[in-house]
Amino acid sequence: MRKLFHFSSPAYKYICDAAVVWCYDNRFETVFRKLLRRIGISHSDPIRIAGGARCLASSGQESERAFVLEQIRRSMQLHSTRTVILMLHSDCGAYGGLAAFQGDPVKEARNHCDDLQQAIVRLQSAIPSLTIMAFFVDFEGVWEVGPEAGSPADIGALAAVNA
Repeated sequence: MRKLFHFSSPAYKYICDAAVVWCYDNRFETVFRKLLRRIGISHSDPIRIAGGARCLASSGQESERAFVLEQIRRSMQLHSTRTVILMLHSDCGAYGGLAAFQGDPVKEARNHCDDLQQAIVRLQSAIPSLTIMAFFVDFEGVWEVGPEAGSPADIGALAAVNA
């Protein structure tokens, strides 16, 4: 082994602000970083898996769901994580892209909103002590999903943006 370059990393053990279940599609990396800054997340434990939070919502994803739940539990053990951020994005290959929704971004957003709400329920059931936040990212911005989000008015706003 040989050292390529010198870089000083902090040696202290950090407290994680949030574990983030997110896809590894790099097209959304900039908005991902901006979102974390905007909501005050400095130290995150990224859990990157194709389809992001989809594995927590969809049946038939048992091995991926078990993996993600174990990674969240490890983040809790190792870095005292108490918050999880669930994310999905537009045109995700794990869903078959926007084409799987006949190119309709509103239909896709409704589906992803439903999946995020299902993922919240399943994660809260598996690990009740967590605070959970959920977001859908498209090519125009970031949409928060939660018990009060995802109403027809919110989906209508998304339709107006994508018109």
